[in-house]
Amino acid sequence: MYQKILRRRDQTAGCGLRAVLSVHEKSTSPSAIPSPPEDAEAVKASCDSFLFESFTAEIAWELGHLLYARLLPFSSQKPTLISISLANSGQVLFQCAVGSGTAPDNEIWVQRKRNTVLRFGTSTWFQHCKYAGDEEAFKAKFGMSPQQAEKYAIHGGGVPIRVRGVEGIVAVVIVSGLKQHEDHGVIVDVINSNWQ
Repeated sequence: MYQKILRRRDQTAGCGLRAVLSVHEKSTSPSAIPSPPEDAEAVKASCDSFLFESFTAEIAWELGHLLYARLLPFSSQKPTLISISLANSGQVLFQCAVGSGTAPDNEIWVQRKRNTVLRFGTSTWFQHCKYAGDEEAFKAKFGMSPQQAEKYAIHGGGVPIRVRGVEGIVAVVIVSGLKQHEDHGVIVDVINSNWQ
């Protein structure tokens, strides 16, 4: 399947931070997060992973701030955690809470979603749709014990980033704290709005 190679629309440094400041200045009200498709094949075709021209710490910083700006209007009602890490080392390039009220459990969800993306090479939303949210079927398919299965999450909000000319996943973008289709949808929305 052909995947379009994405390049950031605004190449200037600090565009993500400017977006955050703009939201703060305007006290923007939340705008609905588009829902991703629920059919696994439709997810695979449209929003399972993204192919970037390149991926650096600077790009992670910009993407993280653009996600922060998008999520900030929801923060008083739905605090979230954003995490962007490298796939090969697990090094976290960007992580922050959006709003007060995230809990240590959000970090556990981040790790479980990251594990799923890295093991299966797909988004957690794709896995959710593929197994119709049935964690028992997911666990049985891979012969996982309960202790093994608790390391993975088939809930939306974990998306792999690939780079042109590089085999495998380069980075993992996670959002945790919203409804699972929104966790996935906000990542897709921000990338589609800011990369072309």
